[in-house]
Amino acid sequence: MRLERLNYNKIKIFLTFDDLMERGLTKEDLRHDSIKVHQLFRDMIEEASEELGFEANGAIAVEVYSLQAQGMVVIVTKDVESQELDEDADFSDDYIEMQVTLDESDDLFYEFSSFEDVIQLSSRLFPLNILSGKLYSYNEHFYLLFEEEDIPNSENLIAILAEFGNSATLTKYRVHEYGKLLMSEQSIEKIFHYFMKE
Repeated sequence: MRLERLNYNKIKIFLTFDDLMERGLTKEDLRHDSIKVHQLFRDMIEEASEELGFEANGAIAVEVYSLQAQGMVVIVTKDVESQELDEDADFSDDYIEMQVTLDESDDLFYEFSSFEDVIQLSSRLFPLNILSGKLYSYNEHFYLLFEEEDIPNSENLIAILAEFGNSATLTKYRVHEYGKLLMSEQSIEKIFHYFMKE
């Protein structure tokens, strides 16, 4: 589980499917309002409190984005108005009221620390006839997005991507908004053609 503070009342948590399995949960469990799921969210809030100083009593909004074969991004937002009301009311017991929103993405979104990693990746994917993808740069990293309709039926794609990069903990929307789109289509084919083909 990785934690990141986005602003004073919002944090992002990246959970891998291994993190869920360690807690005896599956992706499907998150769709149901169970004690295990509530405990998972309480554990996440507790860890965020310890690591980031993020205190969440009262109402919070939880947005869960499921990423294909990578894990989940959880955005937790404190309701500042209800926090102020709670402080005035002086409740002795801490409580958390959660409003959970689930969104699932079948896209693959990977982060690479250098452009050389993306070049080497192209040399592995091109021979498998995997040619698509959008390439972005953001905060001195490179991001490759395979949208659902562009993902080939290759069992090895995720394993190969993981050799050269990591599943992105940023959402594709953030990188699209604040990053720079370097190649809008057929990125693997273009990179291989320009940098690997002799």
